[in-house]
Amino acid sequence: MAKTDYNSVNQYHNAFPVEIKNRMQVIRHIIHEVAQDTEEVISYQIPAFKVGKAYLVYYSAYAKHISLSSPWSQALLNEFANELGRLKVSRAAIQFPNNQELPVDLIKKIILFRLGEVCK
Repeated sequence: MAKTDYNSVNQYHNAFPVEIKNRMQVIRHIIHEVAQDTEEVISYQIPAFKVGKAYLVYYSAYAKHISLSSPWSQALLNEFANELGRLKVSRAAIQFPNNQELPVDLIKKIILFRLGEVCK
C-alpha cells in the first residue's frame, strides 16, 4: 500500500475518482450543515471533524464503500439498530456501499446524535 501524506480534506478527496469524490462531498456537506462549528482535519490520514477538542466523526473511501467512523457508543448503535441492520457495521465503522444511494437522512441523524454525545 502506498504511503500517503494528506494535508487537507480536499487533497484526500482529490485522490479518488469523481463518483467517490462526489459521495464524500455529500457527507462533508451534511456534517457542516448539521454541526456548523466543526473543524475539518486529517487524522489517521482520513478526513475527520472536530468540535472543540473532541472528534465528532471520520469518513474514508474505498473501492466498494465509504465508511463513516467513530468509536460508536452502544447508545448510538441501539438508537439506529433498525436502520443500520442492512449495512455492514462494527463498533467503529458503518459502511455505505458505493452501488447504493447514500442514506442522507440516516447520516444526518447519526451526526446529530454524535453531536449530542460530544457536546455534553
